[in-house]
Amino acid sequence: MTTPRDTATAAHDGTPGRPGHPLRVAVIGGGPGGLYAAALLKRLDPRREITVWERNAPDDTFGFGVVLSDETLGGIEHADPVVYAALQDEFVRWDDIDIVHRSVRHTSGGHGFAALGRRRLLEILHDRCRSLGVDLRFRAPAPPVAELMAAHDLVIAADGVHSATRTAHADVFGPSVEEHRCRYIWLAADFAFDAFRFEIAETEHGVMQLHGYPYAPDASTVIVEMREEVWRAAGFADLDEEQSVEQCGKIFADTLGGRPLRSNKSAWTTFRTVVNDHWSHENLVLLGDAAHTAHFSIGSGTKLAVEDALALAACLEEQPGLSQALAAYEEERRPVVASTQRAARASLEWFEDIRFHLGQPARQFAFNLLTRSRRVTHDNLRLRDARFTESVEREFGCPPGTPPMFTPFRMRGLTLRNRVVVSPMDMYSAVDGVPGDFHLVHLGARALGGAGLVMTEMVCVSAEGRITPGCAGMYTHRQADSWRRIIEFVHRQAPGTAIGVQLGHAGRKGSTKLMWEGIDEPLDDGNWPLVAASPIPYKPGSQTPRELSRAQLTDLREQFVSAAWRAARCGFDLLELHCAHGYLLSGFLSPLTNRRTDGYGGDLARRLRFPLEVFDAVRAVWPEERPMTVRISATDWADGGTTGDDAVEIARAFAAHGADAVDVSTGQVVPDERPDYGRSYQTPYADRIRHETGVPVIAVGAISSWDDVNSLVLAGRTDLCALARPHLYDPHWTLHAAAEQGYDGPGIAWPTPYRAGSRPPRTGRTDAPKPRLTLGI
Repeated sequence: MTTPRDTATAAHDGTPGRPGHPLRVAVIGGGPGGLYAAALLKRLDPRREITVWERNAPDDTFGFGVVLSDETLGGIEHADPVVYAALQDEFVRWDDIDIVHRSVRHTSGGHGFAALGRRRLLEILHDRCRSLGVDLRFRAPAPPVAELMAAHDLVIAADGVHSATRTAHADVFGPSVEEHRCRYIWLAADFAFDAFRFEIAETEHGVMQLHGYPYAPDASTVIVEMREEVWRAAGFADLDEEQSVEQCGKIFADTLGGRPLRSNKSAWTTFRTVVNDHWSHENLVLLGDAAHTAHFSIGSGTKLAVEDALALAACLEEQPGLSQALAAYEEERRPVVASTQRAARASLEWFEDIRFHLGQPARQFAFNLLTRSRRVTHDNLRLRDARFTESVEREFGCPPGTPPMFTPFRMRGLTLRNRVVVSPMDMYSAVDGVPGDFHLVHLGARALGGAGLVMTEMVCVSAEGRITPGCAGMYTHRQADSWRRIIEFVHRQAPGTAIGVQLGHAGRKGSTKLMWEGIDEPLDDGNWPLVAASPIPYKPGSQTPRELSRAQLTDLREQFVSAAWRAARCGFDLLELHCAHGYLLSGFLSPLTNRRTDGYGGDLARRLRFPLEVFDAVRAVWPEERPMTVRISATDWADGGTTGDDAVEIARAFAAHGADAVDVSTGQVVPDERPDYGRSYQTPYADRIRHETGVPVIAVGAISSWDDVNSLVLAGRTDLCALARPHLYDPHWTLHAAAEQGYDGPGIAWPTPYRAGSRPPRTGRTDAPKPRLTLGI
């Protein structure tokens, strides 16, 4: 028996059997993504029979305005000039963002937005589909998916965030839907804001925020958002739609000039982040919100759906078969969507925690808001609005011409000349714990490279505390003498650069092979016994550690004290206690690795007890004028482990005991962690700790550019930035960052022999004659 999928897949030249060009196409959902996909596919092959099923009426839509980027519009222009021309006629454009913070408004320009009404966008797409011959069926729920798949060559599920198609095939798509902590409602005002506007209301019930932007000459979208507990405390849970609209109008009366708000099937809801393991199954494919969502605060829902449609249509044209086309579509779009979702998560979490930032100076608050998603950066904002950015820099205390990263930072008697830290990086190159020539060159080169602070790798406090046989130590005089040699080189040849030591004990993660021989794999022979908070092996096949007795805890604490005493005599400028990454002290902090029933296990206060005892003992022998920091894992990235709330309390406890800063890392505590990787992905934890506790923080984790450092420091999300891999790639990363920004001031020091390299060398001819005349045609 021949199915429609077998017979209706002819190519443009009439050659049958080319599945990359499906001729019978069903689209479930008449939103912008589904409509645009239908229009593109019909335009590319007029023979296609394309049907769109939409359960609602043609003009039945939620929300009001839609924002599209220039990038998206460029794709539309090339793919369908007719739609592009119609959109151009409708767009409202503006450049400014207004941020109102405690009655003070700051405006940043140069951003370039384009918006139109959602209903008008649908009308344009309806007209285009009809003109091309697409069959639009409104008030018509789609037939069962199985029937559509049997009767069509391709089924596009564009049925939104609550996709019934996705739910029906959850076993193959593997969806994950995460609800977030804020309630929001889509409303409109019958006047046009003159900028994209963010307004903050600090009410007796908590913080509420308004996101507003124009979408027509006489209309604006208004979104009101607040945390769930604020929403309940304010009584919104007990109000109907009309009452909610009226109450929102009262709260933001000044912003609205006393004018009323209106609704359109508006209801309070919580945002859901949708992620799918797979986007297609046989001849069924997800598109837009059915496949993925991104928080409205970065305006990406419709943008992503339209870009999905463009990519899907292109892949169907380019690939020889349907399965290849759907695979290529997902391969092309997934990294773009993942990047957008990371930015959207950063943005939505910033708004969820907006209360922590309200104490910032108004301009810094505005800069923080603008750069919250990490899509807009310090350098990018300088290009858009140099005047605004320079005003933030002045308020922060940057001398003229000084990037934020090259401002000094003081801890006790130590002043760092800039905000760059060479992060601790295990080199696994010591012999019997003794750092050798490799360490001298490695740390010496990075000290010459301009960073304000260079940190050693984790230096172990005993032979049994090593991770691998190649780990450095501070438990013998020979080791101390070798460290002294390195410190003297740094202080002599790189004056102004501080060098810090990180002390730690591997705990249950010890006695393993060198990283490049098998990370976290036990040694083939020569293993030494392990100790830990509890007798839990790191992973299957790992050695089971002994649970530390009270007497052993005392001995271990004294090992830290002896190592700190040696480090002080060597001349280290700063000491960091390693309480992260699943090593011994971290093992006490995490409930996943501490199952003790004595006074050192149980609730967080008791799990903190031994790490704090070690900290106090080390602080007692560490010179008073020299700072001491603590590295923590702010989350275990695993169910039942350390949470962001726990991290705040851990940081607060160490600060109360005298920690001068908290080095905020994450994870590496349990092997089955599920990190949410991405650019600067650990910074939100540092940001939260800084603003909730007031203790200075060091941010670390995929911070890779000087623009990131400037952005994070100027926004007040961190005090220092620790970078690892960039310094492996370029030992002189900080010097080069200064050169690339045209900076040569007290925040940087070029070694005299390197001064000739303070300007980038030319890579090609740049003095070619410039064109003087353009001839018309």
